[in-house]
Amino acid sequence: MTTPAPASPDQSPTRRAHPHDVSPRTLAVSAGRPAREPGGSLNPPVVLTSTFVSQGVPSAGEHLYGRIGTPAWEPFEEALAALERTDHAAAGRPADGPPATVFASGMAAIDAALALVPLGGRVVVPRHAYQVTLVLLREQAERGLLRVEAVDVADTDAVVAAVRGGGDDRPAALLWLESPTNPMLEVADVPALVAAAHEVGTLVVVDSTFATPLVQRPLALGADVVVHSVTKYLAGHSDVVLGATVADDPALHARLVAHRTTHGAIAGPFEVWLALRGLRTLALRVERAQANAGELARRLSAHPGVAQVRYPGLPGDPGHARAAAQMDGFGAIIGLRPAGGAAAADALVAAVGLWVPATSLGGVESTLERRRRFATESPTVPEDLVRLSVGIEDVEDLWRDLDAALAATADRLGG
Repeated sequence: MTTPAPASPDQSPTRRAHPHDVSPRTLAVSAGRPAREPGGSLNPPVVLTSTFVSQGVPSAGEHLYGRIGTPAWEPFEEALAALERTDHAAAGRPADGPPATVFASGMAAIDAALALVPLGGRVVVPRHAYQVTLVLLREQAERGLLRVEAVDVADTDAVVAAVRGGGDDRPAALLWLESPTNPMLEVADVPALVAAAHEVGTLVVVDSTFATPLVQRPLALGADVVVHSVTKYLAGHSDVVLGATVADDPALHARLVAHRTTHGAIAGPFEVWLALRGLRTLALRVERAQANAGELARRLSAHPGVAQVRYPGLPGDPGHARAAAQMDGFGAIIGLRPAGGAAAADALVAAVGLWVPATSLGGVESTLERRRRFATESPTVPEDLVRLSVGIEDVEDLWRDLDAALAATADRLGG
């Protein structure tokens, strides 16, 4: 019987380390695996326990209680952090750092990131952003916890001026970015805005849910914290609700973890296991959905029943050049305004057969919705804007369904 060779130096007793010179597509598959041991599991197990054996003074990293920390979270947190740090060596930043922090929902992760703002601090935020983020900011402003200044995130000079402040206003405590924005798909000059913010000591958080780490890695562009709604592309199957943050600075990471522990917005073990399983196919899903979106956006832009298309991959889109410079693709979300206004938008959503009328995004299925059906949506979002989340179905099937729905909409409205 042959004695197994000892573990190599790049292996910990419980987790196999991953190389930092592989692509994000590879990391999505390889990161967060258990240690390689004869007869060992290829996948991390689901750890279902609330309580761990402990006595005496706890040592660093010791598991005590499921709200504080659990092995159920660690493989996913390590894998997501590895994905977000893929470009760090090229950017001159350390490839290693704290793991991600998984939360019970995307909003729980957003709430934790906003808790980094000191009492009364000013937050500069895109005027078009995820509606519940804006709702939370308004609620906190009404309670006197912080102040909010909304900006056109595509106007770099205006954002920089807002961050710097002036007169009686000190620099902003936090610059919150979405790029592309939800639902208007505006593209921010992330490197320029990060540099300007850091010059005056402003923290930068980027909600990168739309892009995913396959398309954009904000930490390598200089951001301090990246936020994800794991519910969307990372898990990818419309079956879990989770969120996550990743921070390079150990002190920021510790504050985010402390917020989760104290406020209790913790993730269930099985949900995190499902998210990790979904992460393994992230590259395939994003590549297919993105290719579909690019083709559909091109066809829609020439369709007589369409008044406007927003998609950063279109050469004529206002955000195209900026997205091409700082992203590894253009994502799989399209903004569509059909000819005929809000009535046409509602008719289009009602007429599709393959596309699913639904909120949320980033699943394998293609969905769409008129965004202003929500009273809390930003008032500057057009009433007729339909947000399309393009899935992985055959692009010709998706096109036939949209084309037929647009024709039915025109017939219904007499166009």
